[in-house]
Amino acid sequence: MTPAWRRSLLSHRTLHLPSLLLWVVVACAGASWLTVARLQQLQAAFETDARIVHRLLSQRVVQHDAIMATLALLQPAAAAGDNSTSPLPRLTSVYPQILAVLQRTAQRDWPDALQAELATAEATSRRTGHAAMAGLNLAAGRYYLVLAGVPASYALYIDLRTTTPADEWPMDITTSPVRVTLERGGDAFVVQPGRGDLGSGIRTYDFHKLLAAPSQPLDVVARRSVGPPELPWWGMLGWCLLTAALWAAGRALWRQRVARQRAEELLRLGQVARLNTLGELAAGMAHELNQPLTALLSSTQAAQRLLADDPPDLDTAQTAMARAVEQARRASTVVGRLRRLVERPDLAGQAQPLALPAAVHDALHLLEPELTQRGVVPNIAIATDLPTALAEPVALQQIVHNLLMNALQALEQVPPAERQLHITMVRADAGHVTLSVRDHGPGIPPEARQHLFEPFYTTRTGGLGLGLTLCESLAQAMGAQLTLAPEAPVPTQAQRGAEFVLTLPTAPPTNDR
Repeated sequence: MTPAWRRSLLSHRTLHLPSLLLWVVVACAGASWLTVARLQQLQAAFETDARIVHRLLSQRVVQHDAIMATLALLQPAAAAGDNSTSPLPRLTSVYPQILAVLQRTAQRDWPDALQAELATAEATSRRTGHAAMAGLNLAAGRYYLVLAGVPASYALYIDLRTTTPADEWPMDITTSPVRVTLERGGDAFVVQPGRGDLGSGIRTYDFHKLLAAPSQPLDVVARRSVGPPELPWWGMLGWCLLTAALWAAGRALWRQRVARQRAEELLRLGQVARLNTLGELAAGMAHELNQPLTALLSSTQAAQRLLADDPPDLDTAQTAMARAVEQARRASTVVGRLRRLVERPDLAGQAQPLALPAAVHDALHLLEPELTQRGVVPNIAIATDLPTALAEPVALQQIVHNLLMNALQALEQVPPAERQLHITMVRADAGHVTLSVRDHGPGIPPEARQHLFEPFYTTRTGGLGLGLTLCESLAQAMGAQLTLAPEAPVPTQAQRGAEFVLTLPTAPPTNDR
C-alpha cells in the first residue's frame, strides 16, 4: 500500500495553498521592487547632494588660491609697508573664513611659534609653484595656506567653520542624515554631523573625492545610512493589500467555478440515478403486476370453462368473461411492453479500461462538501500493483457515489470524533480487482443483512430501498459483483460498521508493438 494517493486527495482539498504561495511570492516581489526603487532614489539624491557639496567646497578653497595670487600681484605696495593702502587688514572683513594674514619679507620673519611650519610650507610652495598648507588642525577646522613670493611671502590663517556656504548648501545641516567631513591623514573636520548611527542601517552610501585645489588636498567624505523608517512601508502595505484582494477575488472565482462544475456533475449523476431508479421501479412494478394478472387470467379462463357447462341463458356472462380474458391479456401485453422498454441495456458491452483510483477521486471530489460538513477525512490505501479495471464509466461512478454516500449517512449516527471512512483498492486475484468501502458507523443489524439488496427494503427512514439494489444491478450488468463483507463473529469497537466490496474484472493487457 502507498500513502501517496491519500496525500494527493488531501492536497486537492487544500488546493488554495499553491495560489496562496503565489500571492506570497508576488507580494514579496512587489515589496522588494518598491524597496529597491526607494533605495535607488535615496542613493541618487545622496550622490547629487555629495557632488554639490564637493563643488561648493572646492569653489571656496580655490578662492583662497585666488586671494593668494592677488596678494602676489600687489606685493610692491604691500612690501613698502604702507598700511593705509595695503589690502592685508581688509581681507579678514571681506572674507570671514580668513582669520589672519601673515607676511614675511626680508625685514620681517614669520612668528616664532610658527617659524618652522611656515618656513617648511614656504619652501614647498617655492618648489611647486603654488600655495602649500601648514599647521593643519582639522579637529579645530583651521590651517595656514602659504604662498612663497619675492620680495614677500604670505600666509592665510583659514577657518573651515565659516567656509560652508549656508545659502547654497543643498541640505539642512541640522536635520540631514548625511554626514560630511573634510579628512586628511586620519584627521577629520565635521562639516555636517548627519546621524550618529552611520553603518548600522539597511544600506550605507559613501562618497570620497579630493577638493579641486592642489594647494589644499582635503578629502571630501560624505556618508549616509538608510534606516528602516525610510523604507516605503505604506507603499508595500498597499501593494500587499492590493494583491491580497486580487488573490481573494481569484480564489472566490475558482471556488465558484469548482462548485458549479461539482453541481453540474451531481446533476448529471442524479439524472442518471433517477432514470436507473425509475427503471428499477418499473421493473419491480411489472414483476409485481404480472403475478395478479396471471392469476386473473387463469381464474377467468377457469370460470369461462365452468360457465360453458351452464344453461345457455348464461351467454351474457360467457361474453363478459371473454371480454375480461381479452382485457387481462391486453394488460399483460402492456406490462410486458413496459418491462421491455425499461429493461437495462447490456453494460458489459460498454465496459472499457478504467483507472479505479481516478473513479474514486472523482466521486470524492463530488462529495467534498459532504465530507467537510461531517468532518470526515477518508483513509485511502491502494496496492502498488493495482491493474486497470474493466467497467462502464457512468455505472462505476454511480456505484462508488452511492456506496460513499451510504457510508457518510451511517457516520452521521456516531460522534464526530469516531467518524472513520476507509477505502481500499487491491488486486483480488489474477483477473479481478476489488474496491472496499468501510465505514465506522453503527453497522447493519443481522436480520437486515440478508434483505439488504432486495428492492424496496430499507433501514433508513424516508428511504426507497432501491439504492443498493440499483448498485447491484449495475455491477451485474457490467460483469462485476457487489457484496456485503461478512461481519466479524464478535466485532470490537474498532471493527464496527459496514463494509461493501465491489469486485471488478481487470482489463486485458494491450499488445504495444
